[in-house]
Amino acid sequence: MTKKLYIKTYGCQMNEYDSEKMADILHASGGFERIDDPAIADVILFNTCSVREKAQEKVFSDLGRVRPFKQARPDVVIGVGGCVASQEGSNIVARAPYVDLVFGPQTIHRLPAMLASRTQSGVPQIDISFPAIEKFDNLPLPHIEGPAAFVSIMEGCSKYCSFCVVPYTRGEEVSRPFDDIMADIVDLAEQGVKEVTLLGQNVNAWRGRIEGDTADDFAALLEYVAAVDGIARIRYTTSHPREFTQRLIDVYARLDKLVSHVHLPVQSGSDRILAAMKRGYTALEYKSIIRRLRKIRSDVSITADFIVGFPGESAGDFDLTMQLIDAVGFDASFSFLYSPRPGTPAADLVDETPHAVKLERLQRLQMRIDAGARQVSESMVGTTQRVLIDAPSTRNPVELAGRTDNNRVVNFAGDRQLLGEFADVIIESVRSHTLRGYLPTTVQDKGSSH
Repeated sequence: MTKKLYIKTYGCQMNEYDSEKMADILHASGGFERIDDPAIADVILFNTCSVREKAQEKVFSDLGRVRPFKQARPDVVIGVGGCVASQEGSNIVARAPYVDLVFGPQTIHRLPAMLASRTQSGVPQIDISFPAIEKFDNLPLPHIEGPAAFVSIMEGCSKYCSFCVVPYTRGEEVSRPFDDIMADIVDLAEQGVKEVTLLGQNVNAWRGRIEGDTADDFAALLEYVAAVDGIARIRYTTSHPREFTQRLIDVYARLDKLVSHVHLPVQSGSDRILAAMKRGYTALEYKSIIRRLRKIRSDVSITADFIVGFPGESAGDFDLTMQLIDAVGFDASFSFLYSPRPGTPAADLVDETPHAVKLERLQRLQMRIDAGARQVSESMVGTTQRVLIDAPSTRNPVELAGRTDNNRVVNFAGDRQLLGEFADVIIESVRSHTLRGYLPTTVQDKGSSH
């Protein structure tokens, strides 16, 4: 009988990628099929994230919900992976003794061995170590469905921003070897993938030897990825301003396959707060990156992350953030209220700003960003956009949905034979979070229907 696997994923695209790999690993090693209902699963895994406030409590709450399944069927295996697992380790089992596996982001490839050890010994298995590149060497080839895929090119972070747990939960920056990355991408292209998204905590910090002894950078890697036959579009996330070099900016002049969308977290527009965050750049330096990028790609869409209410943030500091938003013209953002992460330097800072004030600032910031995003969307009405059609529309399954170069979802009527292909779509209207369009071949029919 086929064994059933349930995975709940919290957080970032790196976690989404890791969850896919967990499913691939357990399918390859034990024939597990992924399902959506934990009540009938043989293995239940939570792939956790430490970024949000009360992340640990959320995990224990979800563990409590699946505990009855274990009580009803003692052979059910419950595991906690990801960044909360790295932080909490054996504390998870101490607090929830029915948990069988605790594993970090770097040890997902050891899941089959951990499962076997748990079955044989009856003892919970905990492995939150950081084996440098071992994980990548032990992952099965990805099973692809659809025209787009993620490729992890590095792990960890060495920036040690004062608010962030990633260096402690995922380890220092480790780049995957060039040959391994390229082998993955060529394999994906042969399976029909047309768009790849390169992933890393600080993806543009990638370093590796491509030819000879000198270490090459992320800009050089992009050139090689673009040369792969079949790959028509390249994305990457998440980048860091400190490594957004002129060499990387110059690549945008040469590589049409590189999308006109950059996610570049800024966090604050106040130099005082940026220094307290240990971000390693000023607001002026950030704006300089965007200005130089737009000189080459005038239509580039910029999205960012913001932290509102960092300890010591004054009304003046927040005004500087709003001024930065106006100056840059962001297309979207992930905006969060600051919440202290245990073990980080910022957790010890005095925070005297009332919660209500922080909430009001966050709402103002999001309204400003949303207004900018709406302007960008409205400016696209009447234009023809190249769209990669990746799925039926979620709202109306008889229609199609695809993504524009600048990461907008467009819904439109079309033949299902177009799934997995690129198409030119004319944008006709803006919805709350998507665009509405039509294929040029239907222009005549559309005109006669009025």
